[in-house]
Amino acid sequence: MKMRKFYHTILLIGLSVLFCSSQLLAQSQDSVHVDLNKAIEIALSETPTMRIADRDVQVKKYYKKEQIASLFPDVSLAGNYNRTLLKQQMSMDMGGQTMNIKVGRDNTYSMGANLTLPLIMPALWSNLKLSNMDIELAMEAARSSKLELVNQVKQAYYAYLLAKQSHSVLQSSYANMEASNQLVTNSFNQGLVSEFEKLRSDVALQNQRPTVTSAAKAMRLAAMRLKVLLGMEVNEPVIFDGSLSDYEQGVLNATMPSENDIQLAYNSALRQLDLGIKELEQSKKIIIGSTCPSLALASNFQYSGMGDDGGKFANYPYSYVALSLQVPIISWVGTSYKLKQADLNIENMKDQRLDAERNLRIGVQNYLNDMQQAIEDIAADRETMMQAQKAYDIAKKQYEVGMNTWLDLNTAELTLISTQLTYCQSIFNYISAKSSLDATLGNE
Repeated sequence: MKMRKFYHTILLIGLSVLFCSSQLLAQSQDSVHVDLNKAIEIALSETPTMRIADRDVQVKKYYKKEQIASLFPDVSLAGNYNRTLLKQQMSMDMGGQTMNIKVGRDNTYSMGANLTLPLIMPALWSNLKLSNMDIELAMEAARSSKLELVNQVKQAYYAYLLAKQSHSVLQSSYANMEASNQLVTNSFNQGLVSEFEKLRSDVALQNQRPTVTSAAKAMRLAAMRLKVLLGMEVNEPVIFDGSLSDYEQGVLNATMPSENDIQLAYNSALRQLDLGIKELEQSKKIIIGSTCPSLALASNFQYSGMGDDGGKFANYPYSYVALSLQVPIISWVGTSYKLKQADLNIENMKDQRLDAERNLRIGVQNYLNDMQQAIEDIAADRETMMQAQKAYDIAKKQYEVGMNTWLDLNTAELTLISTQLTYCQSIFNYISAKSSLDATLGNE
């Protein structure tokens, strides 16, 4: 009997363990773990911005093929059939007598083929080169969208890590304050501290609770913003891995680049402006090409037939080959003004590029200053945080043995919280500025 109960107990324990493990496995399968690299990959594949940019490139490629097709021979077929309802009459004076003659046939038809081949078309050739530049510009615009999207994902991911780290610090601080409050309560129950000190401890603990709640809300909001940026549903169970401490050693060992190493050759905005200037210069060639002589080959073969009802059709084949030369003469009068307009547009775009480059260099210098300041702050904040932790541990021990007051312990606790949050903020400032700098320099 006892052995049977023992087996039943073992069976129940085994079923319970199996049920709990299955629940844990289901929960782990429901949630998806995403790190920064995976988040960037998801954003590049799921965001509509990238799909639109890829389609724009494809549209430009199709337009180029359309321009190439215009260089091939153009062949067309034509057919025509007429049924005469009332023939035209002609009157002729024949020896003093008037004679009316009906002209035409009851049925006429024609069919033939036309061929046109451009031989010398300067404007068309220049337009084909412009189509190549359009493809390059569309591809550069797609690269710009990619760089901007990657920067946005990084900034959102870093903001989430900062919110998560802040929430963790505040949670740990709240746990310390709960432990301190329990010490004060125990001391009050033993008559070692006054009621006023206990009340201050209770109030401080209650005031800390909304701060922890706000930090939790900020973390959830940052996660939702990141999910929206990745094209996910805000309620989708996703766990974003990583923490700011993962970047700590990288920041501490970072070396600042010199100004000579900073180049804007791969900046997408400047490259698009450069391509825009080249397109305007190519447009000038199209304007000039439209005023140059053009030569085309034309050929036609036509087969015609005529006949009345009940009669035989008379057939008349017809064919020719011709060269068509067009030489514009008066068009140069308006072309000169078009060229002047194009020159002014080119100068305007060059000035826009110059202004954009100056602003970008100011932005780059600002990012470098933020990174340098963050490195200096991190080194100082880390030392301050370690000292604050040591001061808090000493204050806690002293309070436990009655060598200081709760106010001293609370001050040490608040100082520790401030130094920890400041340290996290310094790491965030560096990696955020580094991400913006990479996007500005065009680093992929």
